[in-house]
Amino acid sequence: MGIFGKWLGGGLGFAMGGPIGGLLGFLVGSMIDSTTVNTSTYTPGTSQGDFGMSLLVLVAAVMKADGKIVRSELDYVKQFFIRQFGQQSAKQALLTLKDILKQDIPVRDVCLQIKGNMDYASRLQLLHLLFNISLADTVIHPSEIQIIEQISSCLGVGSSDFLSIKNMFIPETDSSYKILEIECSATDEEVKKAYRKMAVKYHPDKVNHLGDDIRKSADEKFSRVNEAYNKIKKERNLN
Repeated sequence: MGIFGKWLGGGLGFAMGGPIGGLLGFLVGSMIDSTTVNTSTYTPGTSQGDFGMSLLVLVAAVMKADGKIVRSELDYVKQFFIRQFGQQSAKQALLTLKDILKQDIPVRDVCLQIKGNMDYASRLQLLHLLFNISLADTVIHPSEIQIIEQISSCLGVGSSDFLSIKNMFIPETDSSYKILEIECSATDEEVKKAYRKMAVKYHPDKVNHLGDDIRKSADEKFSRVNEAYNKIKKERNLN
């Protein structure tokens, strides 16, 4: 099963209950050999399986936001998963995604389930990946931005963190400052302090527990913070 199997083999805890479990119930006994999936015990924390299944459900919600699913959207998502997780895992993830897309997704309930069980750094990474996938075709529909913002709010992500991640993909005026969650009027010392804070918040080590594959995608978020800081340093001629 490749990496997709690692998601499940890593353990499905909270994702097998509540609204997410209702959407994913078809997995057990059909696609997945029950001997490969550990669902018998649940320990607090975010497992690879919980994160992977949460990502697929939220991706489906974003794709359905504009009221239609077109082949090109599925192709973009497939290519994203191929880049992140490999050919075989992408194929399996896409089959799961197609099934979820046929169902009504209770976005708020799903997000509240995730919020109550997933650590904050992992929720930030989910949000980053949703923007990444939605912009895979270089175009993002206003309804997609709206649903991602709704998801962010229901996940309990702070408005400044949402704006920071959004500006990594959809630059606004003074986007470098927004990525660092400060005003452009900030002093040089405040800029340096903000960078140190964001570098800790978005450091890839925060999602080590999700495995090397998710950590690699977290490297991009960390790089955006460094790029924003370096741009401000250049503009201000800071050392």
